[in-house]
Amino acid sequence: MAFVTIKEVQLTNGETIAYRERHGGEKKVLLIHGNMTSSKHWDLFLEHMPDEYKLYALDLRGFGLSSYNNLITSIKDFSDDVKLFVDEIGLKDFAIVGWSTGGAVAMQFAADYHGYCNKLILLASESTRGYPFDGKLSENDLPRRFTSYEDIKRDLIRTLPVQAAYDTNNVELLKLIWNAVIYTKNQPAPELYDEYVQDMRTQRNLAEVHHSNNTFNISHHHNGLVEGNGLVDNINVPVLVLRGERDLVVTAEMTRELVEDLGPKAKFVELKDCGHSPLVDDLPQLLTEVTKFLNTEVFK
Repeated sequence: MAFVTIKEVQLTNGETIAYRERHGGEKKVLLIHGNMTSSKHWDLFLEHMPDEYKLYALDLRGFGLSSYNNLITSIKDFSDDVKLFVDEIGLKDFAIVGWSTGGAVAMQFAADYHGYCNKLILLASESTRGYPFDGKLSENDLPRRFTSYEDIKRDLIRTLPVQAAYDTNNVELLKLIWNAVIYTKNQPAPELYDEYVQDMRTQRNLAEVHHSNNTFNISHHHNGLVEGNGLVDNINVPVLVLRGERDLVVTAEMTRELVEDLGPKAKFVELKDCGHSPLVDDLPQLLTEVTKFLNTEVFK
């Protein structure tokens, strides 16, 4: 059984960041979770990743056991927290695995802060051009791309129903959502699934994360809402892009954008018969691709 400890650290911006540390060897890997999750959802990965790796999995601001003292308004807010976090614990020369929204956080971090990350793995990541938020404000509306945080907070499709499920501990609805779009084939063991659902309910920034994804764009393209800032060019480490062939959350087109914008620094691998959570669908396949990439000096 892997030895994992839960710790917390105070950041200079007034936030407290909780994290899981999996003891291991000299190779360091930082795990960044996505929306509706926390470091808890990395537990199978933490348990089964080879012992030669020392793993760190943090709870982003407003998730899990971390604080939420200041409102998140952008992906950069998260990545700046990551910078303060790694400085506080003295973490350098590490690889990053960013899952879903965590992929955007990882890209922003790698673009802004050179000399920290040595390799980047984007697991079921949103695009370099963000993740568009379509919603509606009344039952008679047709779904449309929202442009403001205020509208996202009032959305009747994704924001208000999920927030209500969080607030009322509606386990059935949360599992219904995840079974429909994420655990479409395999599901976690029942006890573990219940733990994941309760972990989801720790999220305090649902609308802010939707808004941050909607406005994220480090490409050279307009994403339908905002012009890209071109920061993708500042990512100067090898990148592995992983997407499950059955992913219903991140589309094949989003991954195509990602690979196109990253250019020759990126390598794409499709995870066979996996959805948005390869950790549950096929952990051995995921670990094989991750460790192969981490142990490769250059792309072949």
